[in-house]
Amino acid sequence: MTAPEDTEAQRLPGVVLETVGGIYQVGLDEGSTIQASLRGRLKQEFRLGDRVVAGDRVEVERGDDGSLTIEAVHPRRTRLVRAGPGGRKPKVVAANVDRLAAVMAADHPAFRPETADRFLVLGEVCGLEPVLVINKMDLPGADALGPSLEERYRAAGYPILLASVESGRGIPEFRDLLSRGITILAGPSGVGKSSLLNAIAPGLKLRTGEVSRREGRGKHTTVSARLLELPGGGWVVDTPGFSEVEFWSLEPMDLARAFPEFRDLAHECRFRSCTHLHEPDCAVQEALEVGAVDASRFASYRQLSSSA
Repeated sequence: MTAPEDTEAQRLPGVVLETVGGIYQVGLDEGSTIQASLRGRLKQEFRLGDRVVAGDRVEVERGDDGSLTIEAVHPRRTRLVRAGPGGRKPKVVAANVDRLAAVMAADHPAFRPETADRFLVLGEVCGLEPVLVINKMDLPGADALGPSLEERYRAAGYPILLASVESGRGIPEFRDLLSRGITILAGPSGVGKSSLLNAIAPGLKLRTGEVSRREGRGKHTTVSARLLELPGGGWVVDTPGFSEVEFWSLEPMDLARAFPEFRDLAHECRFRSCTHLHEPDCAVQEALEVGAVDASRFASYRQLSSSA
């Protein structure tokens, strides 16, 4: 009697690099990169947002006919999730990410603090380490903008990196930032995410696009989230640019905790569930009145609260 085959032993572990049209590009732990389809039963399993995304750890099986199929998807350690089109369903952009680098431009497109704050909040509520990167610091007026941005965000507790692909400013620091763990780059179109990656890893040869002069917005050069291995160590998820961040199921208290400068002060508020908007004896409001909390950061918080 022949012993049954151990199908589990035939499985090849790997990580999903990109998904396009139902085809999954997987980097196997053994070193090769393959394309696989998704086992039918996995399509029926409940998973928040997309069933399989860049960064998911998977098990691939090779069939007798040579076909490759994803047979199992491991639980996600973290996930970057936002509201999908129309806000009706969640969209998981990537899985198992360590930090979110919110990439903005000093100009062209113009820097919008409320947009930067939304990306940083997205990182906070998804349990990622948020970092702010300001690109295009070579443009006119950028030198005057830089110190005020550093003061604003470092006071809030965020690392901020000023960079320029044209001059090389901040590129070594950007390379060092991405050399540890998995970083997802998120930001509006046209801010230069692909250009920054090309600057630290020219071999990637990522497409870059021009910013529309009429609308001041960039063209989408990345069409889906892609997990890329960097030659100097580390991994990066390059994402399509999106000008607005719509949150999925953001509760008021989650939003309050997503502003680092509020967290220590919140222990001094009269009410444990203080929203810092209208309650009496609110330590955040008191700090705001004496300038210990940045007024523009609080304005971003108020705006987000009204739409949460």
